[in-house]
Amino acid sequence: MKIKSQKDFFSGLMFLAVGLAFAIGASNYTIGTGARMGPGYFPLILGVLMAILGAAICVGGLTKGPEGGDKIGKWAWKPVFFVLAANFAFGILLVGIPAVGIPQFGLIIAIYALVFIASMAGQTFNLKETAILATILAVGSYFAFVWALNLQFPVWPSFIAG
Repeated sequence: MKIKSQKDFFSGLMFLAVGLAFAIGASNYTIGTGARMGPGYFPLILGVLMAILGAAICVGGLTKGPEGGDKIGKWAWKPVFFVLAANFAFGILLVGIPAVGIPQFGLIIAIYALVFIASMAGQTFNLKETAILATILAVGSYFAFVWALNLQFPVWPSFIAG
């Protein structure tokens, strides 16, 4: 059988693998029932739905596609690098790494770093737009997580807040 759309087929395989991993990982937790859901219920349902979606996309990649086939292009290494770097920077800046001597910088600084680093993954970089986006995301995150949900994690750098 010939793959008509490599993009669809391999993206479907990725969804299928991630969905199965979530479903298998959820089996380590109590699943519960629909009326009394356990901590593994949502990841199990999400994983199963993602696996079904992945299987459907795979089948679509085998049956539908352009005449010459839809080939996969080269890896876009720049976006992959900057998106991963932004997430690592967010985690490190949020709580710090005391063993290495990196203090916690808190939520606000971590969000600004996340947005500015991730924005370098695109084709263009606009400082004004990125600063506005970072400010909206930082303020919204503060109100959602600290003010509304009352979650306890550092908001400001440890050397300022104490």
